Amino acid sequence: MNRETPAASGVPADDAPDAPVLCHRDGRAGRIRLNRPRALNALDHTMVRRIDAALTAWEHDESVKAVVLTGEGGRGLCAGGDIRGIHADVSGGGGEASAAFWRDEYRLNARIAHYPKPYVAVMDGIVMGGGVGVSAHGDVRVVTERSAVAMPETGIGFVPDVGGTWLLSRAPGELGTHLALTAGPVGAGDALLCGLADHFVPSDRLGAFTSALAEVNVTEALRLHAGTAPAAGLAEQREWIDSCYAADSVEEILRRLRDHGATEAKEAAERVESKSPTALKVTLAALRRAREAGTLEEVLDQEYRVSCAALRDPDFLEGVRAQVIDKDRAPRWAPARLDEVSEAEVERHFAPLGDGELGLAPVR
Repeated sequence: MNRETPAASGVPADDAPDAPVLCHRDGRAGRIRLNRPRALNALDHTMVRRIDAALTAWEHDESVKAVVLTGEGGRGLCAGGDIRGIHADVSGGGGEASAAFWRDEYRLNARIAHYPKPYVAVMDGIVMGGGVGVSAHGDVRVVTERSAVAMPETGIGFVPDVGGTWLLSRAPGELGTHLALTAGPVGAGDALLCGLADHFVPSDRLGAFTSALAEVNVTEALRLHAGTAPAAGLAEQREWIDSCYAADSVEEILRRLRDHGATEAKEAAERVESKSPTALKVTLAALRRAREAGTLEEVLDQEYRVSCAALRDPDFLEGVRAQVIDKDRAPRWAPARLDEVSEAEVERHFAPLGDGELGLAPVR
């Protein structure tokens, strides 16, 4: 008998096999498959709602013992939010649709973090931005030797969101600050070191692993198929990372990176210097505030304020133009220098939104 049951347990049926999110029952597992492979499974509002509907349907279904998230196409789980769509919305509509998308997306991130059943995210291949949001808040996060995990927002004039500042602020030492400001990807070993993942399964065992979840519990499936992760390269660089990124300003971080003797530190300085000055300063402030927060919900509320404010920054449109649309890789940041970004401009990103607040955390 075929154990796969499309649209079971109250999940609305997919309109077509090429629907952007495919949901079905697979034995004891509920399967969610991101299905926009040509766009590297980039998330849009419809996909967020579809994932949320599946979680609602399966939460109280006793026959569903775990939820499994994967990405179609073989290149990655999810490359992030649909940046082209957001760019078009901001350019032509003022960003209202994007703010509504983030509202539901961030609520989904929080829901995943507290989902009462094992939520297994298969972080194979590219996992960036919004892809981290729908995976790294789960309680069973699996990487492979092909994984490339990143919060690349500063490279497009934006700030890490989807709970990214919560995750990065809780990485050992200053590893999270390094990842946020350089915006670079890490492989399996470093994702495990930084707390972005929990388990390593070789890519040639993924099919067997996800099939096993239809028949056995998560612990047993991992026992059968998990392997030894590659070494964490960043572990050997903790000395310069922790000392350089502990500074309280981006300017001082860059000075320490340039003055340090490690080649990797100087390379990191070059990567940081190429990013949006405004995004860098706001990101550092957001990370430091997230480190002091008590809950993910507090941080998501903060990120929502920052994201909505960033829609009014010229660097976001320019960054997406340079990196995604025209792909000339030559953004013209405004302002172009760190010392031109005022403290007042940074603080503007954290200003309360009044009736427009996300409102996940209880009001104190």
